[in-house]
Formats: sequence, C-alpha cells, structure tokens
Amino acid sequence: QVQLVESGGGSVQAGGSLTLSCAASGRTFSDYTMGWFRQAPGKEREFVARVSGSARGTYYSDSVKGRFTISRDNAKNTGYLQMNSLKTEDTAVYYCAASQSQMIRTSPYGYDYWGQGTQVTVSS
Repeated sequence: QVQLVESGGGSVQAGGSLTLSCAASGRTFSDYTMGWFRQAPGKEREFVARVSGSARGTYYSDSVKGRFTISRDNAKNTGYLQMNSLKTEDTAVYYCAASQSQMIRTSPYGYDYWGQGTQVTVSS
C-alpha cells in the first residue's frame, strides 16, 4: 500500500504560479511512477504529467507542456508539480497518483493509488 497526501493548492491570479506537493508513505517510493491528474467540475479526470520512479523520465499533456514541471525527491518521498503561467482553465482539483508500472500511462486506470486531491483555483 502507498498513501499519498497532496498539499499546496490555493487561489491565484492568471499568470501566477503554484507548487503542489505529494507526500508518500508506505512502500518504497522510487518503485512507483508518480502522476498528476486534475478534474474540473462536470469533467472527467484528466492526465497532467508523470515522472518515472528514477525521476529520469517525464511526460506531459499538451495543455501544460512548457508551463508545468513535474519532479520528485525520492529521499524525501515527495513529488512536486511546479505550475507557472497559470490559466483560468487550469482550475480543478489536482490529484497525485502512483503506479507500479514504469510505462507511460495517461489513463487514471493505469494508477493504483491516489491522494485525496487539492483545489487549485485560477482567477482572471
């Protein structure tokens, strides 16, 4: 079992920045791919980014590429999502997730463990 707890959400104006954190406990953190997803009201959960267990491989959705950076610190059992140049359409609940597979997975079904989510609101 892996337990995930997100933090760092909040309200920010368009163009601003936020950094989300995901604290993991349980199994060896580096054994798991970590992903970030988001879900806006009335919409399906959407893939944002993922980072491999070794932190050497990253992958982003087209909607955030160039603006968001995913990273992890395995020594601290923590993952991060640095979000810059935020837009109103980035408003959503953001979830971190862990997958036992090191393949690139963009579907929520490819992830085994989930955090409770943290709200990000971007105003114009």
